[in-house]
Amino acid sequence: MKAAERSDFAPHRVAAMVLRYLYLLRSSWPRIIELIYWPSVQLFVWGFLQTYIAQNAGFFARAGGMFIGAVLLWDVLFRGQLGFSVSFLEEMWARNLGNLMISPLRPAEFVAALMIMSIIRLAIGMVPVTLMAIVLFHFNVYGFGFALAAFFANLIFTSWAVGLAVSGVLLRNGMGAESLAWTLMFVLMPLACVYYPVSTLPPWVQAISWALPPTYVFEGMRALVVEHAFRADLMLEALGLNALYFSASVLVFLALLKSARRAGSLLQAGE
Repeated sequence: MKAAERSDFAPHRVAAMVLRYLYLLRSSWPRIIELIYWPSVQLFVWGFLQTYIAQNAGFFARAGGMFIGAVLLWDVLFRGQLGFSVSFLEEMWARNLGNLMISPLRPAEFVAALMIMSIIRLAIGMVPVTLMAIVLFHFNVYGFGFALAAFFANLIFTSWAVGLAVSGVLLRNGMGAESLAWTLMFVLMPLACVYYPVSTLPPWVQAISWALPPTYVFEGMRALVVEHAFRADLMLEALGLNALYFSASVLVFLALLKSARRAGSLLQAGE
């Protein structure tokens, strides 16, 4: 087979990997429950807090749903990254990475399958929670309309960039770096200004915050809820940063994959 043929992107191989992960998900009902459980807990905590504050403060009465909107968008970011990383970890837990890397599966196809599974796992967890928000707190995130699509696109691209970088580190360093899949995004949480505006931060921290794409999304969400204005400029800036960071994550992933192959760590990835 020619080298050009071997490098062709094959959608059927991507579909096969997605089907594998769907079978894993379907075979374990606790995994499905977990996808819904944690977003639901977040919704209840922040939803009831929002209700309490709205009853006692005029500003939050006007900006009703700001906390709920923030927590739902944060879950898109966090669950999107976790869905990507956990699907990758499934291969490490099964000690299957070595088998995948010697198969016809290309790295681009593997990453595409992880991205698709990220969206599927996110949908399983978030769709029921957004419906709960409508019923329990009268907050309809779908009412954001086109803005919601812009928010979602930027957040999911950030989650994939982080998930891809984490997967590369796991490839090279093994299960010793597993905790990064759950903790790295929380390092970004205070800097992304999920629940408060960027102006709250010290000036030197604001510069770091504005270098993160999610910051623009959460600022845009607050502008939409409080001022009823869609900030397209913020979304375009976030998209530009996402393109930069996702490209860098691809290069990091490929470099670490190459390093893992040289070091022979793929066969010991489960240890």
